[in-house]
Amino acid sequence: MIGLFKVKEKQKEEAKNNNTRGASAKKQSAGELRLHKDITELNLPKSCSISFPNGKNDLMNFEVTIKPDDGYYLGGKFVFTFQVSPVYPHEAPKVKCKTKVYHPNIDLEGNVCLNILREDWKPVLNINTLIYGLFHLFTEPNHEDPLNHDAAAVLRDNPKQFESNVKRAMSGGYVGQTSFPRCI
Repeated sequence: MIGLFKVKEKQKEEAKNNNTRGASAKKQSAGELRLHKDITELNLPKSCSISFPNGKNDLMNFEVTIKPDDGYYLGGKFVFTFQVSPVYPHEAPKVKCKTKVYHPNIDLEGNVCLNILREDWKPVLNINTLIYGLFHLFTEPNHEDPLNHDAAAVLRDNPKQFESNVKRAMSGGYVGQTSFPRCI
């Protein structure tokens, strides 16, 4: 019991010393603690990577890059931003696609239609699950729950034309009146 009091005293002293140097000890929210755990336990496919553009001190905002190794989007490079709320995991992260892409489940503004980002989100899910969900959108796009209705209709009615449109868009061309940046 005496050892516990000594540890507490030492912690108070360290906190006091830090405060006198102008560096206040910021207390982490429950969301930050859970996110730190999720990131530490990530088990990403080789074709996915994570980066922290604001530095490691801002875990609540990060980017995930997905380079599909199969399907229509083979060879592409797609970047997603994640904004995580302090109440995570009780609220799903906000995810946007920074790369303009011709995809039935991603609109031209980067909004993503993935059920686990909306109605199927549960606190037991984690960042790893979301990244695998995004990865799955590229290996098997879903025309039944679209954000880009034109792309979904082409995928449903003419898969060969859809494949051609995806290749043209990823090469930096036009699909209809919409131009896409090169992402290969």
